[in-house]
Amino acid sequence: MTYVIEGSTGPWEIVVGLEVHCQVISESKLFSGASTKFGNDPNTNVSLVDAAMPGMLPVVNAACVRQAVKTGLGLKAKINKESVFARKNYFYADLPQGYQISQFDKPIVGEGTIILDMPDGSTKAVGIERLHLEQDAGKSMHDQDPKYSHIDLNRSGVALMEIVSMPDIRTPEEAGAYLTKLRAIVRYLGTCDGNMNEGSMRCDANVSVRRPGEPFGTRCEIKNVNSIRFVMQAIEIEAKRQVEVIEGGGEIVQETRLYDQRLGETRSMRSKEMAHDYRYFPDPDLLPLVFDDAFISEIEKELPELPDEKKARFMRENGLSAYDAGVLVAEKEKADYYEVVAKGRDGKLAANWVITNLFGALNKAEVGIADSPVSAENLGKLIDLISDDTISGRIAKDVFEIMIETGGDPEKIVEEKGLKQITDTGAIETAIDEVIAANPDKVEEIRAGKDKMLGWFVGQVMKSTGGKANPGMVNKMLRDKILG
Repeated sequence: MTYVIEGSTGPWEIVVGLEVHCQVISESKLFSGASTKFGNDPNTNVSLVDAAMPGMLPVVNAACVRQAVKTGLGLKAKINKESVFARKNYFYADLPQGYQISQFDKPIVGEGTIILDMPDGSTKAVGIERLHLEQDAGKSMHDQDPKYSHIDLNRSGVALMEIVSMPDIRTPEEAGAYLTKLRAIVRYLGTCDGNMNEGSMRCDANVSVRRPGEPFGTRCEIKNVNSIRFVMQAIEIEAKRQVEVIEGGGEIVQETRLYDQRLGETRSMRSKEMAHDYRYFPDPDLLPLVFDDAFISEIEKELPELPDEKKARFMRENGLSAYDAGVLVAEKEKADYYEVVAKGRDGKLAANWVITNLFGALNKAEVGIADSPVSAENLGKLIDLISDDTISGRIAKDVFEIMIETGGDPEKIVEEKGLKQITDTGAIETAIDEVIAANPDKVEEIRAGKDKMLGWFVGQVMKSTGGKANPGMVNKMLRDKILG
């Protein structure tokens, strides 16, 4: 799929590469024992190392290293058994050392692949260039005081995995699918919580445009976008800006830009530094990070079933379409919920109820799966009541509405409200005879070849039984009675 911008001088293609910073789930920071807990009072999660006090030495956190390797394995990437921490030198008020400890030419994880699940059911492979570990900077707040900027160092030194994609993304939708899939993978692995609203997953988008098939153009980096929707918007807006500049006779300057979602525009922030401007050199306080195959194998054994494998299993075992399986595995909680509903039942019917009915109701109420008023066990019971003909599919929808409102058990709801399906042939026959007797003209129409009128009769019988008659039985008995 290629997203083409039609400019005044012809078509243009977007080229996108994403750099995603994922905060590592760990109790303490990358090089100190300070807490990583979100939401603590400013400057309370700060050790002497994080504050860059003279003479303090960083000590690498083994748990963070394991999390990075685990993520690399989840991305089907090459794990580098030797990697080096480097100092990336630049000045910023909330970077106490005046440098960031990161990795440069020898990252912990090399090339890998992410398979995107597109809305039309197709897939696309996007290459991963690298994953490296680095420490986060603190946070500058410029809106707390009219004269001063405030600094919070709680985030300083927190472990980040920077995951850099190849420039394989061609549309805003692919960028959205990439971020959605990456977030799902790290959440399944338990290596990052993926909460963009808390800043534990942040995205920089490198955007350029070119004539289809021509070499890459000059790229601009849109910095620190904090939601998938905003990343997609920013890419589209920046690409259109670049087309306008080039077609207007201007030239794209490589720079860092900010996205303002309120104004719907990107703005220049600073000229983009090249790698040599950072004056990288190996950190003299940290030895190279070296481990063996046994260490990698040990972590590999801890890997859970990941979204792609789970999707393939749902399609294979439950007969689901690629689209339905993709929707269900997009979040681990949704996949876990579905598995409980589908266990021992018709997998397709379970998927239909979960995706169409449950997700529809939850979206309407703006509630996540974790807070669903309908438990997976109760939704499974509802499907059982349909399968054993206790209730019809239409009555099941009414029962489901009550379950959404009350969180109740479907068996009790059906019992209390007298909603059991009528399968007694005598009772159904009585209802049919009454409808036939009241509409002799319509009976003659059916006998004259107007089969469509049968549907009207089914509707009348269902109405007279309060929707409780078994629709299949009604249909068959009506045909037998009218057409012999």
